[in-house]
Amino acid sequence: MAPTGVALQDVRAQLFAAADRVLLRDGPSALTSRAVTTEAGCAKGVLHRHFADFDAFLAELVTDRVARVEAQGAALCAGAGTGTVAGNVTAFLTDLFASVAVAVVGLVTSRDVLRARLRTARPTGVPVLAEAAAALADYLAAERELGRLAPEAAADALAPTLIGTAHLLFADRTGTPPTPEAVTRAVTSVVGPVLS
Repeated sequence: MAPTGVALQDVRAQLFAAADRVLLRDGPSALTSRAVTTEAGCAKGVLHRHFADFDAFLAELVTDRVARVEAQGAALCAGAGTGTVAGNVTAFLTDLFASVAVAVVGLVTSRDVLRARLRTARPTGVPVLAEAAAALADYLAAERELGRLAPEAAADALAPTLIGTAHLLFADRTGTPPTPEAVTRAVTSVVGPVLS
């Protein structure tokens, strides 16, 4: 039992889920160890028993979220040749940015110590976005190989364009999210010219 009387079955998962809720509700600047443990309903010491310090917790949180993006990317690639290219990309981007991804990007860019820790494993790019771009590039390359994109389609250039476009659409986490039609329109404007 945690000191507050709440049983914690999978402490790491519960703390990560609590951090996600704080990030989504209040943004990166509100994410503190106290906010996370309060949200999780446990004592502050619980976090420090499982992580060396709060920045270590944040680094593992980001790493866990990166793994989720990589799994989503693998599923996207596995679906190459099904549905429509624009529909598949739209669904991937919507799932990515409707999740905690935008808040994680803000967290990484706002914390120098966290960014430095993450650089040892990920020397380039912004974690979460870099992996999403790599997944999209792999997917688009697979679709090109299947003949659903033109042979000259530059998957490695289209992917970051799509990520940047979607990020701008979803960046205001306090406002109204973009409509599915707006996301589809943006994706189609990028991939439409290279569809076969």
